[in-house]
Amino acid sequence: MHKQDDPLLAPAELGLICVTSAFVRILLDWLDHEGLAAADLRADIAALDSDALVPIPRWHELLQRAVALRPGVSPAETGLAIGACVKPAHVGLLGYLALASSTLEEALGSYLRFEKLFYGANMAECSITPQTVEIRWHKQFPRPSQLFDDVAISTLVSFMRRLWPEPPPLQHVSFVSPAPADIAPYERFFGCPVRFGDSHVRVAFSAAYTALPLPQADPALRALLDRQAEALAAALPKADAFLLELQRALLKLLPEGQATLDATARELLTSVRTLQRRLADRETSFQRVLDDTREQLARRYLADPSLSVMDVSLLLGYSGQGVFTRAFKEWTGDTPAAFRRRVGG
Repeated sequence: MHKQDDPLLAPAELGLICVTSAFVRILLDWLDHEGLAAADLRADIAALDSDALVPIPRWHELLQRAVALRPGVSPAETGLAIGACVKPAHVGLLGYLALASSTLEEALGSYLRFEKLFYGANMAECSITPQTVEIRWHKQFPRPSQLFDDVAISTLVSFMRRLWPEPPPLQHVSFVSPAPADIAPYERFFGCPVRFGDSHVRVAFSAAYTALPLPQADPALRALLDRQAEALAAALPKADAFLLELQRALLKLLPEGQATLDATARELLTSVRTLQRRLADRETSFQRVLDDTREQLARRYLADPSLSVMDVSLLLGYSGQGVFTRAFKEWTGDTPAAFRRRVGG
């Protein structure tokens, strides 16, 4: 059975991370740029509400479908090309805040404060030395694949390049995934050394650029947008620590075939009665959380072509492939094999 490169996070954590439907529409611009019809993919994107938040597993499925449209092109090249299509409208309020900022340092400060408006959570860190500015994201944060990172980082870098007529060159870029066979597409796109297998995803450039004025600075507009961002950030839903702990316990127990109510209560060092009461307080049940966890994990596992359907069945704690297939079809309307073909896994 395939071993996961990174420890999995609870699906609740993955589910808390999202992108806006405005950002998902970057795929429409990429499709137009590539001259691809892709009627089904376009229809699915167009069906999203204009203000919807799209969970990362769903976003990843859409990205995989985009990659499948270019079978002769590496996923890395496609992911980087998608990010290069970014426009301010794709990034929403966060993008317009950056454009209205007086300096790159001010724009970065806005990104760090309000990244949650883009992903649903603040995940980035930033360090500034006299020589270097580095933005980084630890590998513990939800990241379904290298493709996800390729699009995210190429989007950030492409947007930064749009802030100046002559953007700052990058010093280095790092990814947490193992190095692919060909890193040339990354070096061409970023124009700097690119490392893999790091503890963080990193983007670094010279600190000399942080104080340079931005050409579209508008302090009055920025102050207005900042107040709007504060209000939107305050309205975002908060994580439920108890449900995160429950799903972490299920992640441990599922591959062992031990994800029962009794075993989960023991893992959480609580009684069955207390566990059921806390779930009832949240208007849910153990079976519902178990099913939701299995469904989200199944979607993620089936997108990994190195895992067979039987592997996925065992990872989810099912006694056989047939039992898993029936459950998955009840959740999604697709068999695991049909779902895998649709997302290109």
